[in-house]
Amino acid sequence: MNQVLTVSCKLKVSESQAIKLAATLNAFGQALNWVNQNTPEKIANAVKLQSLCYYEVRARFGLSSNLAQQVCRRVAGSRKVAKQKHRPVKAFKHSFATYDARIFSFREKDWTVSLTTVDGRERFELAIGNYQRGMLADANPKSATLIKRQDGSYYIQICLESEPPEPQDGGDILGVDLGRTDIAHTSEGQTWEGQSINKVRDHYTNLRANLQHKASKGTRSTRRRVRELLQRLSGRERRFQSWLNHNISKSLVQTAKSKQASIALEDLTGIRECTNQQPRNKTERRRSNSWAFNQLRLFIDYKALGAGVKVIMIKPAYTSQTCHQCLHIHPVKRESYRHGKRFKCGHCGWHGDADLNGAKNIQRIGLSVIQPGGSWLSCEIAGGLLKLPGLLESPRCTA
Repeated sequence: MNQVLTVSCKLKVSESQAIKLAATLNAFGQALNWVNQNTPEKIANAVKLQSLCYYEVRARFGLSSNLAQQVCRRVAGSRKVAKQKHRPVKAFKHSFATYDARIFSFREKDWTVSLTTVDGRERFELAIGNYQRGMLADANPKSATLIKRQDGSYYIQICLESEPPEPQDGGDILGVDLGRTDIAHTSEGQTWEGQSINKVRDHYTNLRANLQHKASKGTRSTRRRVRELLQRLSGRERRFQSWLNHNISKSLVQTAKSKQASIALEDLTGIRECTNQQPRNKTERRRSNSWAFNQLRLFIDYKALGAGVKVIMIKPAYTSQTCHQCLHIHPVKRESYRHGKRFKCGHCGWHGDADLNGAKNIQRIGLSVIQPGGSWLSCEIAGGLLKLPGLLESPRCTA
C-alpha cells in the first residue's frame, strides 16, 4: 500500500495569472454543482457520469478535456462518501480544482509548476521553504489540487506517493495514555502536560469573548476595528493545536522507532458523547470538546506508517482503574498533587502518577496482543483475571 503525503506550496501569481486562475476555479465550481444537480443522484461512477455530461460540461463552462474529466471524478467521489455517511452531497465551493499528470507538472530545476487554465497553460513559481524543497526534491508528483484561500492567495497541494517501509517486528510496546491533565504520557515517563496548553487556549477564548462584547456595545468604528482583529485572530488557536499535535506525534514515533517498538494507543472514539453526559460547567465542556485527540491519532498513524512503526489501538476501559503492578481492578479516588493526578493501589500499595500507571497498563495490553502465548493477564495479589480477548473488552478482576 502506497502512502500519499500532501505538500502545500504557495504560488507566485501575477495579476494576469490571478484572473486566469480565478476564472478556472469559478468554472470548475460551477461545473461541479451543475453535474451534481443535473445527473441522477444514484450514479456514483465517474465513467458513467462522464458519458452523460462530458460534452455538455466542456461546452457550458469552457473547461479543457482533462478538467472536465476531473469534474466527473470529483462528483463521483463525493457521492460515494455521502452514501457511506448517509447524507446528501452539499454544494461545492468555487475555491478549488483538482489536477492530474496531464494538466499539471512540476519542474525542480527552477521550482515551478505548470497548470492548465480556461485560458491556456500557465507556469507559476513556487514560494516555498527548505521543508517543501526537501519533500519535493527528486519527486515526480502525478496529481495536485489548486486552492484559493480566504485572503486571496493561491496554493497548490502537491500529492507525493511513496512506498512506506515494512513495519518493524519489534517485541516491545510504547504505551501512550491520552488525556487533558497530560495531553500524552508514555510508559517510558515522557509527558506533555496540559496546564500551559490550557492557558493558551483560555487566552484566545477570553480574547475573542472580550472583542465580541466590545463589538456589541461599541460604535461603528469600534465594530470595524473588532472585525479586523477577529479576522487576524482567526485560526490561531487551530494552528497552535495542529503544531503541538505534530510535535507530540513526531516525538512519539521517533521514540518508538529508536526502541524498535510498536505504539499502543487508546481508541477514544465517542469519548465526547460519553463525557458530555456528565454534569460539568461551561469551561470544562469547552476544554474537553475543543482539543483534537482524533487529529493527534491521525498524525501518529501517518508518521508511524512512514517510519515503519506499528500502531495498535486498544479500548480504554479500566486502564485507569487497574494497577500496573498487581493488575487488580478497583475504583480509585484520585488525589490532586503537583504535576497531575495520583494513583494509589489499595492492594499492593503502589502509588504514583495516574497517567503513568495508565500508560503502563496500555503497554501491557499491547504486549498481550502482539506476543504469542495467550491474552490473559492475572492479578497476582487476589488471584483474579483480567481477560483480554484480542483487545480489551469487558475486563474484570475478581477476588
